[in-house]
Amino acid sequence: MSYLIPSEFVTKMVDAGESKIFMSTRDTLIRAYMAGAILALAAVFAVAVTVQTHSPIFGAILFPVGFCMLYLLGFDLLTGVFVLTPLALLDKRPGVTINGIFRNWGLVFAGNFLGALTVAVMMSIVYTYGFSVEPNDVGKKLAGIGEARTLGYAKYGTAGWFTIFIRGMLCNWMVSTGVVGAMISTSVSGKVIAMWMPIMLFFSMAFEHSVVNMFLFPAGLIMGGNFSIMDYFIWNEIPTVLGNLIGGLAFTGLTLYSTHIKTAPKRTF
Repeated sequence: MSYLIPSEFVTKMVDAGESKIFMSTRDTLIRAYMAGAILALAAVFAVAVTVQTHSPIFGAILFPVGFCMLYLLGFDLLTGVFVLTPLALLDKRPGVTINGIFRNWGLVFAGNFLGALTVAVMMSIVYTYGFSVEPNDVGKKLAGIGEARTLGYAKYGTAGWFTIFIRGMLCNWMVSTGVVGAMISTSVSGKVIAMWMPIMLFFSMAFEHSVVNMFLFPAGLIMGGNFSIMDYFIWNEIPTVLGNLIGGLAFTGLTLYSTHIKTAPKRTF
């Protein structure tokens, strides 16, 4: 599978983080928009498979197809840049600043959200024949997911909020491992296999992914979910984003960097 050793792919992680910080606004938004849209399509595909088979594991097995497509095409998810861009600062790459990292995160969040929202609107039209009939079974399932993963947490108060936060941490531990998986091989098959495993795990465990949720909850609201936009942000998106940031950086980015970068070839500027 043309495997790269850890010191090699960790250097690629830092290089990728640096390049994203200096990427133009136009390119950052386009790549983030497409990533959000493709991941949203994969999410609705997984939900549809679950509804058709009555077995969530089949949806989890097939969901990574979207993740693999978007990373092979060079698009960016918020969960990925959360992990990669701080490494460029930690490595003291020239010109890398906190403001540059925050700019990248903001642009990627906006692009991911717009892409996911576009697919949410389009699939809502598909599942309701242009809002002329009630949502089909998949649409009803999406509405139910939105309620369960907002109001279902809210009834536990602070404990519910903390639970989402932890599930967000666990999610991006696995998702960022998938991001790294795209870098540990020089062959398409090797990249796909390395990405597929952790993404399947996160989805099958129903951990909270901020970009997937950018599709699930707007789609759920459009198709009649009994929760509000504020419920979505307070009882899901905000703790999920924070959990994704801390979990991915702590468990994947910093651990790999701290133990492997010292064995990488020295860069010369």
